[in-house]
Amino acid sequence: MSRAALLVLADGRFPAGGHAHSGGAEAAVKAGRITGAASLEDFCRGRLHTAGLVAGALAAAAVLGVEPRELDAAADARTPSPALRTAARRLGRQLLRAARAAWTSAELDALAREFPRGAHQPVVLGLAARAAGLGPDDAAYCAAYESVSGPATATVRLLSLDPFDATGALARLAPELDHVADAAVEAARRVADQGVDALPAASAPLLEVMAEAHAAWPVRLFAS
Repeated sequence: MSRAALLVLADGRFPAGGHAHSGGAEAAVKAGRITGAASLEDFCRGRLHTAGLVAGALAAAAVLGVEPRELDAAADARTPSPALRTAARRLGRQLLRAARAAWTSAELDALAREFPRGAHQPVVLGLAARAAGLGPDDAAYCAAYESVSGPATATVRLLSLDPFDATGALARLAPELDHVADAAVEAARRVADQGVDALPAASAPLLEVMAEAHAAWPVRLFAS
């Protein structure tokens, strides 16, 4: 295993399309729910323990060899918002293109054939990590971190927030990210005995509602 591959996969410059998505931050800023560093930290904490936990578990399960179609269906069931499902598949398709360029993998090739319109991004992330020789904990960390780094980066653009303040908010979440990643891997390991129902289904209804509203905006800076 090359741990350096994790740096490549988690790098914000990896061409996986994440820069075009705010993780709900754009709608939260417009609604006045994110106004500065403190409220950004609160927003990211909520995403980490809901969307981040679910994504981390899905990604870890994919590394462990759980059938991608089962995981994709599980991701669908945990994403009530059609707008978020569309965004997740769009991100998955872009990530798959980047991953196939970076690592040779029959599993990634098969995933592209099975899901020509894109599988859910965490499922693709897990298979990309597997192709890179990474473990389930690596995939879980990557997914959990993405769940908060995206909104933080977007808020810098949306509010002209000081990047140092945004980075500080992420750093303060680090102990909780450790906890979430560990919980995600633990849940993923239970899938072998209990099936995909063992995966967490932590929900964030307001994110789902805001995603539907955001998708209907005539003008927006981010795709989601």
